[in-house]
Amino acid sequence: MSHARAVSLMILVTLLWSIAGVVTRHLDAARSFEVTFWRSLFNALTLAVALTALRGPALWRGLLQWPRALWLSGACWAVMFTAFMVALTLTTVANVLVTMAVGPLVTALFFRLFLRRRLPARTWTAIALAGLGIAWMFGREAQAGVSLAGSLVALAVPLAAAVNWTILQRNGERAAGADMLPAVWIGAMLSALAALPLAWPLQASAHDLGLLALLGSVQLAIPCLLVVRLARELPAPEIALLALLEVVFGVAWAWLGAGEQPSTSTLAGGALVLAALVGNEALALHRGRLRQPAGEREDRTPATRR
Repeated sequence: MSHARAVSLMILVTLLWSIAGVVTRHLDAARSFEVTFWRSLFNALTLAVALTALRGPALWRGLLQWPRALWLSGACWAVMFTAFMVALTLTTVANVLVTMAVGPLVTALFFRLFLRRRLPARTWTAIALAGLGIAWMFGREAQAGVSLAGSLVALAVPLAAAVNWTILQRNGERAAGADMLPAVWIGAMLSALAALPLAWPLQASAHDLGLLALLGSVQLAIPCLLVVRLARELPAPEIALLALLEVVFGVAWAWLGAGEQPSTSTLAGGALVLAALVGNEALALHRGRLRQPAGEREDRTPATRR
């Protein structure tokens, strides 16, 4: 897969992820952990069908013997699924997404510490610019007196994501790396099981179940399968950086579809984040074209390593 195609698919992933906030705002009765339970359950059901179609029924026979990396990644997915939806019920969509956007900073640190990979200067520059935009948005929200409870819960998402991308990257570097697609199913099941006791008694209406089924399948299962595949093509810091587009898309959806109008500071910070992303990817494409005649590749994890 070419770098440009991988980036395009990652943008599609963020677009699908970004609809969670606006869809959640249109729920009737489901709240907090019940939202998490139903979304994770529908996610698990969709993934079970998809994985059976992709890998065959034999995939499930050795479930208890799946490698440790698979279960660790699944635990990370579970934290991400659960914390994200709970945070959305505690604060605004923009505040959740802004908090999650510290992901590239944490991922870059983990990438450097645990995988000992050099990062291109352009990636560090883009991360710095994006971090500046995020800090601006978060600072203004704090000054406005917005509760930090949702932000603290949302902070678990980028931390778990950074660990997850590092696990996926390390697994991809091994010649006999495990098939990591089932990890997303493990995460969905763990999330649903953890949320069920806290969600009881269930109160979701038929309208809610339809929206939550949409979230579990289209907003979660499909893009998560795609991002696991893209971990074979793009380095962890670049995946995390591109994932920042969810901030821009998510805030826009919440504004247009749920009336959550972002402040001027949020728009300004989001514009800086977007500029950092566009600049980083433009430089990557430009340098890739310059090096192609000489047979050189950009400094990133080769796809053949997984």
